[in-house]
Amino acid sequence: MPVFKTPFNGYSVKFSPFYEDRLAVATSQNFGILGNGRLHVLSLSPNPSQPFTEIAAYDTADGIYDVSWSESHDSLVVAAVADGSVKLYDTALPPTSNPIRSLREHTREVHSADYNPLRRDSFLTSSWDDTVKLWTLDRPSSIRTFKEHSYCVYSAVWNPRHADVFASASGDCTLRVWDVREPSSTMVFPPHEFEVLTCDWNKYDDCIIATASVDKSIKIWDVRSFRVPIAVMNGHGYAVRKVRFSPHVRNLLVSCSYDMTVCVWDFMVEDALVSRYDHHTEFAVGVDMSVLVEGLMASTGWDELVYVWQHGTDPRAL
Repeated sequence: MPVFKTPFNGYSVKFSPFYEDRLAVATSQNFGILGNGRLHVLSLSPNPSQPFTEIAAYDTADGIYDVSWSESHDSLVVAAVADGSVKLYDTALPPTSNPIRSLREHTREVHSADYNPLRRDSFLTSSWDDTVKLWTLDRPSSIRTFKEHSYCVYSAVWNPRHADVFASASGDCTLRVWDVREPSSTMVFPPHEFEVLTCDWNKYDDCIIATASVDKSIKIWDVRSFRVPIAVMNGHGYAVRKVRFSPHVRNLLVSCSYDMTVCVWDFMVEDALVSRYDHHTEFAVGVDMSVLVEGLMASTGWDELVYVWQHGTDPRAL
């Protein structure tokens, strides 16, 4: 399957919800510590042995930590930038017309962006300024800022079944569940004893959420009774950077880690580890599963490579 070499270190990769051959990749120079960023929009060749085509590339003065596709406009992407800005790009417009918007409210690095899959004009961003912000496309300023975490918010993700509900994972070791109609978070609990780096909702059961942490573990929770996790999955050798539930198989999720591997898990079986992929040679920090093509996966990492492959095959096999 194809491999794409990025000039900078990979941070995030996301499949388009509109085109099965398209994906966006967020990258940062010098491991995101200092330097520029670049957002790549790539197209996959119908022939698996052919390389990617770069549809567009957008440069930023600071690193880009995350990217999210619009759920309402097939050419629109949102970038989370290290200077605290949130930038919107339209791939249908010429590069000189981009970004079409630069939203500046966060006071620290923006670490995640997530588009609402149900109410398709709104999206979330989370930041190292300890906040989550809610935005809509038609407004130049955020609708609301959610300020309850006491440390960096690494991830904020919408519930796939409830348009007003989202969860946030933070370095303060907590997960919070929010309803935008409520004045404060509706639930808070400590899923790990160390920083919580990522979370994701199950796509088939709206009460199930996965968390992962610096403690190297992934845990599955039912938010109706969060005293004991449904499952605890150990197998990564270092911090788990990202988890994503499969859009096609209820019990399946994928993770990537500073141990340089991407793992696929089935949280309902005792031997939960289904596959381990060790194709990256540096921290694996971005992973996604295609909504449109079952089993199609993508990952990126600090080795400046983007891989796309079918689950069960070797990502390095051409």
